[in-house]
Amino acid sequence: MADRFRGFLPVVVDVETGGFNCKTDALLEIAAVIVAFDDSGGLIRRETYRYHVKPFDGANMEPASLAVNGIDPHHPLRPAIDERDALGRVFREVRRAMRENACNRAILVGHNAHFDLGFINEAVLRASIKRNPFHPFSCFDTATMCGIAFGQTVLSRAAEAAGFPFDEESAHSAAYDAEITADVFCEIVNRFRPVFEASLQ
Repeated sequence: MADRFRGFLPVVVDVETGGFNCKTDALLEIAAVIVAFDDSGGLIRRETYRYHVKPFDGANMEPASLAVNGIDPHHPLRPAIDERDALGRVFREVRRAMRENACNRAILVGHNAHFDLGFINEAVLRASIKRNPFHPFSCFDTATMCGIAFGQTVLSRAAEAAGFPFDEESAHSAAYDAEITADVFCEIVNRFRPVFEASLQ
């Protein structure tokens, strides 16, 4: 893994939020998917870690955004935890995977990845977390990658072009979107494997 991505461990992340502004809008859900190489050298999706997140004090939550993701932030049965706890749990698994793969930094993979990275970075600041395993500004954006590989930038269309079924009813769940994004990311990396291997010769 470290040789393939220059010391980086790709981790696929999706967040569900209360809006588009990472500084003012609530982080409501986070999912992270670990990827690994199988015995044949293909990149595959592994574990998914998903947490519901309590809105931070004073967080803005746009009704239109909540209507899209279907989240009721104040539902009494919603198993939400604080931002610091949610990020700490995700980061712990990311660091474990980094050690297993001899990587020195994680890099966020996401569909329109700077959106997810912005919310992660702002939550890290609010929670005063000192050790963020993710690169602070570099990322792998699957919207761009899918545009190159499949001629599609919308996740549902890119997934279908890659040969994966897409369940519209499950979309806008952080875990589902992260897993579909991980499948598409792995597919693209695997399709470019001959190009990468040729570059080493």
